Formats: sequence, C-alpha cells, structure tokens
Amino acid sequence: MFATNYWTVRDEARRTMNPFSSGRSTDGDSFDEPGSFVAGHIPEPGEYLEGHDLLEGDEHVAFHDITRDLFEERGVYDATFGYNLARLNLDRRHPDAGYRYAVDADDPSILRAEFSPTTEFCPQADALVKGSFRAWNGLSDRHEYDLVRVRVRPTHHQSESLNETLERIEAQYRESGEVPNEPVGGSAESPIDRGREEDETTVQSPF
Repeated sequence: MFATNYWTVRDEARRTMNPFSSGRSTDGDSFDEPGSFVAGHIPEPGEYLEGHDLLEGDEHVAFHDITRDLFEERGVYDATFGYNLARLNLDRRHPDAGYRYAVDADDPSILRAEFSPTTEFCPQADALVKGSFRAWNGLSDRHEYDLVRVRVRPTHHQSESLNETLERIEAQYRESGEVPNEPVGGSAESPIDRGREEDETTVQSPF
C-alpha cells in the first residue's frame, strides 16, 4: 500500500529546488530508514487521538508516505532543520516530535492528525500546522479522507490559541469546500506573533 522508495531520485531533484533544502540536515544514524515504523522514535498518541482508530505500522507508514509527497509539493518544510516536515517522524534526535494519526471513531471519512512540536516554545508551530492542513485538504484527491483535522498537542505553550485557529480554518473549509489562505474571524495577528511579544526568547530558540 505504501511507496517502496521513500526518498527517490525524483524527489531529491525537487528538494534541491526548495529554498529550505540547503543540505543542512544529514542522514547517517540520525534517521530511521524511510518507510519504517519505529514506535519508540515517534510521539505517543495524545488526547486528541484518544478513543479513535490509531494508525500504526503499515497503515501509519502508508499515510505518512502520502504526507511526505504532499508536503513536498506544497513546501511544508521545517526551516530550522531544513527538511520536509514529514521527515521529523524519522528523526531519532526528536523521538517525541512529529505527527500521529487516527481515523475518527464517529466518521471514518475523517482523519485526525496530531502534531507534537520538538519543544513547547516552537515558534514555527503556527505555520507548520496551517501548512499541513492546507496540504492535506487542498490535495484531498491524493488520499482517501474527505477531511484531515489538525491539532497541536497541549505540550505547546500556545496550543489553545493555535487549535482555535485551526478550528476556524476547518469550519470555513467545510462550509465553502475551499481551503482558506488565512483563517476567518479573530485577529489578523497570529498566535506566534503574540507569543513573541510576550516572550522574546522564543524567537531566539525556535526548537
């Protein structure tokens, strides 16, 4: 069901065109093998996935392989590490960070995606989860789900405001069928911008 070669020559060529793929990240022993599922190197499912059908093993790998391609196409990159965000799940240096997935117990056409940032003060979380939502739902013909709902794990210090923003984006998407470029309602200032004003140290230490 999932791709046999996670990092293909074609994909490598595409990465060299991405402004974030500057060669700062290295492979070696820092990453699990592409297409692998190592439970000890990915986050434990959090409260957003409780009571739902958790994707594990090959099911997790299959959707995450699709995720990697969608993130590559839409440029969902971790600017600190210089790689496609989907690769965070393979990064052994951050075993508690990345995405976990579960099929909604009440509606199997909905997938729940829970993001665990590398630290509680990650200032990229806002852009990364919005980018993830837009990639999954803007290219929904590439997977089997009608909706991918995205939430940030409560370990992030701004998870409440970030998740409120995600709920607004999701509501507009479900109403209009179009993935919005910006969330409706609320302030135009992002939760991360507000956090920077409250704690300037978050800017200096993104992860």
